[in-house]
Amino acid sequence: MKILLTGATGYIGKRLLPVLVEQGHEVICCVRDKNRFPTEGIYKHPNVSVFEVDFLKEISISDSIKDIDAAYYLIHSMSSDVKDFGLLEETSTNNFIRLIKQSSVKQIIYLGGITNEDKLSKHLASRKRVEEILATCGIPLTSIKAGIIVGSGSASFEIIRDLVEKLPVMITPKWLNTKHQPIAIRNILEYLTGVLLKPETFNRSFDVGGPDVLSYKKMLLQLAEVRGLKRFIFTVPVMTPRLSSYWLYFVTSTSYMLAINLVNSMKIEVVAKDNELEKRLSIKPISYKEAVQVAFQKIEQNNVLSSWKDSLVSSYSDNSLLEHINIPTNGCFVDKREKEITTSVDQVLDNIWSIGGERGWYYADWLWHIRGFLDKLVGGVGLRRGRTNKKEIYSGDTLDFWRVLTVDKQNKRLLLYAEMKLPGEAWLEFKIAEKNGKSFLHQTATFRPKGLLGRVYWYSVLPFHYFVFDGMARNLVVHQVK
Repeated sequence: MKILLTGATGYIGKRLLPVLVEQGHEVICCVRDKNRFPTEGIYKHPNVSVFEVDFLKEISISDSIKDIDAAYYLIHSMSSDVKDFGLLEETSTNNFIRLIKQSSVKQIIYLGGITNEDKLSKHLASRKRVEEILATCGIPLTSIKAGIIVGSGSASFEIIRDLVEKLPVMITPKWLNTKHQPIAIRNILEYLTGVLLKPETFNRSFDVGGPDVLSYKKMLLQLAEVRGLKRFIFTVPVMTPRLSSYWLYFVTSTSYMLAINLVNSMKIEVVAKDNELEKRLSIKPISYKEAVQVAFQKIEQNNVLSSWKDSLVSSYSDNSLLEHINIPTNGCFVDKREKEITTSVDQVLDNIWSIGGERGWYYADWLWHIRGFLDKLVGGVGLRRGRTNKKEIYSGDTLDFWRVLTVDKQNKRLLLYAEMKLPGEAWLEFKIAEKNGKSFLHQTATFRPKGLLGRVYWYSVLPFHYFVFDGMARNLVVHQVK
């Protein structure tokens, strides 16, 4: 059957796509930016196509989606501005409905959050509102509602992992005693595919969860047990939501906006209501500890298919990646380095493709970490996001406090755009080119300042740039990645 998949470059969408293709379906992937869509592996399968659409803007109808059988709605704006993400979600949902109403779609499948409490956070309330809008559009809706999703690269898993691996002793807010029912990513995918065009699931809502109901404190301790770590956790009643948000923000790799939304949601009990869907689909629930073990196996095998950090929320429209692909020349400061490659060009290319994350930046990593810490202090993303895969990289991926704009191995070029807090905009480009029969690495850092402060910033860090950028270029052409 023919399926429309929204959120195709998001955490769940990237995992769902290969499952749908393996089951023999034709999948149309909705993306805001075709340049972010990979062109290797499952993405070049003949049953996979791309449909570029921004659900925050007016949409046009395309013949390619008129004959779809089902549509997955996997879009949400949790990481966006805390004041307006609810409005963004409503706009996106209404535009999605306008699009698919022109088709022959027989079912909408929606992944939302469990909303069984009377008092909901803004995030969970917006998830419920999206479900209500979809339910009244006249197309049969199957709503799958889950709490914490446990899997390599998921936001909740990575945050819990950060806390456990970095803090032997934790003084924590009282919401760590709140009960939740985590579910393994594998089970989520089984539910999402299991209800596909099943009439008995039409116009129904199903809570799904794993076999364990745990507090956040128990989840932290069980993850520590899996990792062989001894951890001590003490909860105190004096940490306000704001303090709790700062606590998550500085200790983990989450953004401050996401930390606020997470804290507000974490205070709400999220436990699934009983329903028969698990038995009807013959799904075997995976325990929390088993899900954690599987997640770490994926990480150790360097087989993380997707990460929440790589997902661009639809509210990114005010800072679209497309606007930054062409590096400006006027009014910019530029640092250029050229190094002859006397070793293997392929080895240098592998070095470039492995930059950031655990591998680091090839020179003075301690300075990069200081810069990341300073970025965190002023509300930036810091250096803790790392990278999803140690050696593979795709357009749109995060790379510490950079975002990948262009990744072109054939033409030996990698272009990064800075997402740290800056009084201006910054690009970092790596390219290998031939000249006079020799191969050279061209490394270019470009900074477009905003006002006087931007110019003061550039000149103040210029001495550090001299050593850091020269050392990085020099080591890129001699190091060997293991």
